[in-house]
Amino acid sequence: MKIYILITFCLFVFSHSNYAQTKLDVVVENKIDSLMELMTLEEKVGQMNQYNGFWNVTGPVPEKGDASSKFEHLKNGWVGSMLNVTGVEEVRKVQKIVVEESRLGIPLIIGYDVIHGYRTQSPIPLAESASWDMDVIKASAAMAADEASATGINWTFAPMVDISRDARWGRVMEGAGEDPYLGSQIAKARITGFQGEDLSAPNTIAATAKHFAGYGFSEAGRDYNTVDVGTSTLYNTIFPPFMAAIEADVKTFMNSFNVLNGIPATGNSFLQRDVLKEEWDYQGFVVSDWGSMAEMVAHGYSKDAKSAAESAANAGSDMDMESYLYVKHLKNLVDEGKVSVDKIDDAVRRILRVKYELGLFDDPYKYCNEEREKAVIGSDKNKAIALDMAEKSIVLLKNENQLLPLKKKGMNIAVIGPLAADKNSPLGGWRLAAEDNSAVSVMEGLKKYKGNKLYHEKGVELVKGKEAFVFEIDINTTDRTGIAEAVEVAKNKDVVVMVLGEHGFQSGEGRSRANLDLPGLQQELLEAVYAVNKNIVLVLMNGRPLTINWADENIPAIVEAWQLGSTSGDAIAKVLYGDYNPSGKLPMTFPRNVGQVPLYYNYLSTGRPTYPGDDLVFWTHYTDEVNTPLYEFGYGLSYTEFTYDNLKLNTNSLSKTGELKVSFDLSNTGKYEGKEVVQLYIQDLFASIARPVKELKDFKMVSLKPGETKNVSFTITTKTLEFYSANNIWESETGDFKVFIGGSSTTQLASDFTLND
Repeated sequence: MKIYILITFCLFVFSHSNYAQTKLDVVVENKIDSLMELMTLEEKVGQMNQYNGFWNVTGPVPEKGDASSKFEHLKNGWVGSMLNVTGVEEVRKVQKIVVEESRLGIPLIIGYDVIHGYRTQSPIPLAESASWDMDVIKASAAMAADEASATGINWTFAPMVDISRDARWGRVMEGAGEDPYLGSQIAKARITGFQGEDLSAPNTIAATAKHFAGYGFSEAGRDYNTVDVGTSTLYNTIFPPFMAAIEADVKTFMNSFNVLNGIPATGNSFLQRDVLKEEWDYQGFVVSDWGSMAEMVAHGYSKDAKSAAESAANAGSDMDMESYLYVKHLKNLVDEGKVSVDKIDDAVRRILRVKYELGLFDDPYKYCNEEREKAVIGSDKNKAIALDMAEKSIVLLKNENQLLPLKKKGMNIAVIGPLAADKNSPLGGWRLAAEDNSAVSVMEGLKKYKGNKLYHEKGVELVKGKEAFVFEIDINTTDRTGIAEAVEVAKNKDVVVMVLGEHGFQSGEGRSRANLDLPGLQQELLEAVYAVNKNIVLVLMNGRPLTINWADENIPAIVEAWQLGSTSGDAIAKVLYGDYNPSGKLPMTFPRNVGQVPLYYNYLSTGRPTYPGDDLVFWTHYTDEVNTPLYEFGYGLSYTEFTYDNLKLNTNSLSKTGELKVSFDLSNTGKYEGKEVVQLYIQDLFASIARPVKELKDFKMVSLKPGETKNVSFTITTKTLEFYSANNIWESETGDFKVFIGGSSTTQLASDFTLND
């Protein structure tokens, strides 16, 4: 007899501590208890099994092969989640199979990589992070959730909260950069945007904090590579954004492809049980990354697939994404006593809890509204949100002689570069649901300003042949056709706007680079144009920091425009013409040379930090490059000028229970109204472990009119000064500190204070 589980769920809002969730909803827990008493072991294991979409649901039912067995598993209730099933019609039909044909009718959770938008694409996450604007980042994630949920999706594998100091790693485009404090604030903003205030609302989706843990520290910046970090780096740099994610009540975690201390993250009990579920008391569930359970065999950790399933289940990996190991082996492992029923029950309870919180038991089809799907996808409202996010993501790197903003009439402008008229690359990586060639190009954005005459030439092709999302694109390194024409067009123009950078598919998963220069023949094109017209505005479109030393030395104006999504060209044009004064700041250091990487501002001093004298070489340095970056973390210019002055501390002695107020004057001494991200950094001068030379601890966005001065203040408490100490606890230690204030990690103002008992 078929049993239908239709349970009304009411979501209660709880306060959260820094590291753990509070008491769970007793009513929901009782309902989970009742449901689990009805479940067979096979059905419990089924909840821990996730399949990729494997056939067109609106087409004929598969009759043979792997697809047929997956279809039978759906009917048997042996599937807890599916991913990459999109569109209301498809989701409704696959949900109907489990709800109306399986014995217990437990609904599926439908997952998808909603990384920086669904149909409407916001800027890539690294670009969004350059805004340092948590409200706008939250709105961007909410917009993505609005569109994705309208197509039947209720779970995203985002945000990626991995800290990374290596621009070679392709997935830096997917994160918030190099700093754990900024990364933590952005993690909370994105999770809150995705999940909203009520996860059971039809326009919100469950978020995933990934990848737990250490993925951003892959050796040599090569994706999927080995990770080897110490306890201090793990706790003080890698863990904070994950801890912040729990503060934001993130519903799921995803484990990582890499090893940590020699053990693959998917089978790492220290990470998943000791830290996440016990030390942090996390109550959501952990999903593996795609196929990562089976990959433990290739790691040389598990002897076979069954052993891998055993390790993963015992280590706390609750759901298997596309390895098929749990559904094949977990029941036998329980029968053999190698995996306890208690661990199965714990995993299933966590999965069911999220389904209750999503409201799926109340209405399995709540995300399947055709009218809403038509109204929401690609709406003007969502495009406006994406445009606002794009404008605030742009970073002005250089502006000699106030070449920018451009005059709005009377100019002859050459627009040159393979990305100038490109409508596909600006969408960036991880744009699965976007329509190809749907972005507003830079040319299209500039053409909306009618007062100037534009002349366009590609100069060179960036990509040879057809672009492909799945496979690596073929960068043009030989065909110089068009350079001569571009040079001719550039001659005698008032200004040249050159749009260069990476293709959108050159960054993302599996897209590491050994070099960080302009790909292909773009540097040659840039120098050829410069030879005939030095009045160049370089617009960079890229998914990671690049090495652009030559451009910095020679080009008068440089705009870091990243890959800004659907409204790219409109946002760039508004900045170039001054209708938006850029306020972005770099979330990641730009190196001078790839040999400096990994390069980051919050480094350790070492025992030999400074130049000892002309006759000595024994200090930490290169013999062929300076130590400093090209552009430091937190750097970004404006069309106006800001000055910092009059730093004051209300006391130079902070008690363990007291507060220290830091104040200063910020003035707009330029001609334009503008916004400045003011940043507060702390140095702990001595401690139980060596501490960084500087750490970001707070920041604020301050708007000023020309000639205006505002007094800005920050508050420092012992919480501000906490770190994971040699005592293996989070604490603030008494001693001497420096406080720094400025517009980047190269700060303008400094003072001292002491923390006392």
